[in-house]
Amino acid sequence: MNEQDLKKFIGLDRVTVSEAMQLIDNGQNGILFLVDSNNRLVGCITDGDIRRFLLKGGKMSDPALKAANKSPKVAKSDEDAKRLYHRKNYCFIPILDSEKKIVAIYYGDGHKIRNKSALNIPVVINAGGRGTRLDPYTRVLPKPLIPVGDLPIIEHIMNEYQSYNCDEFHIIVNYKKNLIKAYFADNNVDYNISWYDEETPLGTGGGLTLLRGVFKDTFFFANCDALLTANYERMLKFHKDNGNVITMICAYKNLNIPYGVIEMGKNGSIEDMKEKPLFSFLTNTGIYIVEPEVIDDMEDNVPIGFPDIVDQQRKKGRKVAVFPVSENDWMDMGQLPELEKMRIKLYGE
Repeated sequence: MNEQDLKKFIGLDRVTVSEAMQLIDNGQNGILFLVDSNNRLVGCITDGDIRRFLLKGGKMSDPALKAANKSPKVAKSDEDAKRLYHRKNYCFIPILDSEKKIVAIYYGDGHKIRNKSALNIPVVINAGGRGTRLDPYTRVLPKPLIPVGDLPIIEHIMNEYQSYNCDEFHIIVNYKKNLIKAYFADNNVDYNISWYDEETPLGTGGGLTLLRGVFKDTFFFANCDALLTANYERMLKFHKDNGNVITMICAYKNLNIPYGVIEMGKNGSIEDMKEKPLFSFLTNTGIYIVEPEVIDDMEDNVPIGFPDIVDQQRKKGRKVAVFPVSENDWMDMGQLPELEKMRIKLYGE
């Protein structure tokens, strides 16, 4: 491992949770080893550690060390690392010198491919919108058929669900619906699809009433402009363990302001100054885990956005919650610049 590769795994122990998340995303290894000012290992943090910390009430501005594992497994030599790696099934083993400084990271022959569990629950995809953010492309093609590399976006979404054995698809269509149906009719892949036609636009949530009585148990519900590569098994477990009627999958977005930001008080006094601050906030990915009783509460043929349905359920006292994922796990193709970013991420330059 060269020095440049090693740096991708390492961050200073003074970084915040938000900064640690960015370093993990940039390194694309899912883990960050924290070192002190003398480069000695003091802990490690993963995206899972961050999620658990935030769900317990932690803040993105808190020190990452608060969320970290302060006793990670380590090795003193390559041979020691190999034994530990194969015996305990760890993914990354830091190799330390006598001063507890990281000299290498052992991870076998490369990243392990995680075996995905078979979830076997139905998936509803809302594919009825006009895709106005992708105009003028959507004047010709409906948004679900906009290509990202070799496949249209809807197939990328379906393939991700199928990797968890979720192959029962219920697709709500409206705008250019015959083109969408014709594409799948001519497709060589035999998908298990049930179609639901909106006669009038019903928003991002109203089309669910067309599926009243179809489900007896939990289902995924997704808009047709986002691809999520996070761990669906963990999402579903969180939803079930907490007894939620809706779990909203949200991604942390980190926004760097390239200026000094000033907070002004009375008579122009300076209350606070921050140089090039980093702001973190949760954004709705448009992907949800839903219980069927949510549909029972909805009115037929009434346009409504699904965030409004979430709010209605919350006001009724039912359990709705957020499952946070990394910004790196979410690809949104709702705007043209994001469409190209998604293609590069899936296929490379």
